Amino acid sequence: MTGAVRKIGIGDVAVNRRRGGELRVLLGPATTGATSGFLGVLDLAPGDYVSEHYHPYSEEFLYVTAGAVSVRIDGEEVALAPGEAVLIPKNARHRVRNTGAEPASCVFQLSPLAPRPDLGHVDTEAPPNTAEPQVEVGAER
Repeated sequence: MTGAVRKIGIGDVAVNRRRGGELRVLLGPATTGATSGFLGVLDLAPGDYVSEHYHPYSEEFLYVTAGAVSVRIDGEEVALAPGEAVLIPKNARHRVRNTGAEPASCVFQLSPLAPRPDLGHVDTEAPPNTAEPQVEVGAER
């Protein structure tokens, strides 16, 4: 590989469990210097969820690779199976939950980036095991 090409593997990035599940940003500003958005993977154990939040500047693409998930987008439940995807519009409140008996895995991509990292993510539900929603500091999920 030459120039700015950089390969990132799952083991190269830290796990983020702040909102539930196990989230890893593979390609983004912090890992590759990306300037247009970021891509990552989400793993959810049965019954686990990512607490409700929205992105004021970004659309989110969510693609299920394994398991069964339900995505609540502005109050509407969308059931997804492996090989299915959904677009989550900018400013849409959304929550992702594993509804199956097996682990679920998803790939997500958000674009464009917020003008500043502290503007990229707003929690609207308390993350698992906490009492109060917390505004995200950092645009990478």
